[in-house]
Amino acid sequence: MVSERMKGLGTARSVIRELFEYGNQRAAVVGRENVYDFSLGNPSVPAPAAVNEEAVRLLREQPDLIHCYTSAQGALDARQRLADSLNRRFGAHYTADQFYITVGAAASLCCVFNGLTCPGDEFIVFAPYFPEYKVFIEGAGARMVLIPPEIEGFQIDFAAFEQALTPHTKGVVVNTPNNPSGVVYSRETLERLAALLRRKEEEYGHPIYLISDEPYREIVYAGFQAEWIPDLYRDTIVCYSFSKSLSLPGERIGYVLVPGDIADSGDVYAAVAGAGRSLGYVNAPSLFQQVTSLCCDMTADLSVYERNAKLLVTSLREMGYHVVEPGGAFYLFPRSLEPDDLAFSERAKQFDLLLVPGAGFGAPGHVRIAYCVQTEMIERSLPKFKALADSYRK
Repeated sequence: MVSERMKGLGTARSVIRELFEYGNQRAAVVGRENVYDFSLGNPSVPAPAAVNEEAVRLLREQPDLIHCYTSAQGALDARQRLADSLNRRFGAHYTADQFYITVGAAASLCCVFNGLTCPGDEFIVFAPYFPEYKVFIEGAGARMVLIPPEIEGFQIDFAAFEQALTPHTKGVVVNTPNNPSGVVYSRETLERLAALLRRKEEEYGHPIYLISDEPYREIVYAGFQAEWIPDLYRDTIVCYSFSKSLSLPGERIGYVLVPGDIADSGDVYAAVAGAGRSLGYVNAPSLFQQVTSLCCDMTADLSVYERNAKLLVTSLREMGYHVVEPGGAFYLFPRSLEPDDLAFSERAKQFDLLLVPGAGFGAPGHVRIAYCVQTEMIERSLPKFKALADSYRK
């Protein structure tokens, strides 16, 4: 006998991965250059040269040390660099002991959910949302409460949100810039969110933690701003990853920041660390703890994503697609040209366009386009998007 839940997770690929594998199979038939794969959020720009240089330097200078275990929460010097960086950027006063270095943002979230969850707890998530949130939350023994999308701008439906808040609410997850919509929450949205949570904390007599999932924090376009959420709401826990900012998704490195002024901060940090222990993470990769902390003020050349966004938004709107303008990340979330986004995604395959159905993100009637690809591929794909739109007019 095995866990049926775990067996299900292990045998059922996500829709995103299914599309990716379909693209590989299709490429073997028609050629890779004739498949327009917008399925996977894999950065298309290389890591900064300094990342490789630091890795090589460390391997040469510390061959007997760099592969050793570190403290479970991460090497002290690496955590201090992370604190110093955020303090410079945001005028904060964080310390090394408020950082827990993790195996990417997924591990950060799992440590937080497992560390916070008590029997009967709920976490609120806003659609459209990253589907793994549900896996992580339920895996921690909590219940995920999903707020339907506000489809005109993908901000927050506050009427639905306030109705969903109960004394069982342990936390609220925000992801801005957002996967899958690319939308950046406005300061007005975040201030309204913070004010409501403060009121509910007082009403319920216990903290409600705002869990800010920030793998796309650095990918923000002209005219938009990603707010530093701990400045707006005290009880904020930050989950970060270097996967997108430094183009290092395969290295699995990120952190949890538990600010010292949040409610029960010492207990929360200890619980996050205990969750990491329980989940068997031991410590994050030692080499890349050092590399990313030494390079944490850098980014890859992220400008290509803004160019790709402008090209796609302008072109798709001219073809008749309804697209909410992204403010960051590297995703578009246009409405499908028929109510059934699954059928639309299947129809797109006829034109070798691989678009992820929006139902899995909690927003049916849309599709996700991951434009972290070469601009030249987008240019070649535009006639296919036009042909897809024309097929509906016929």
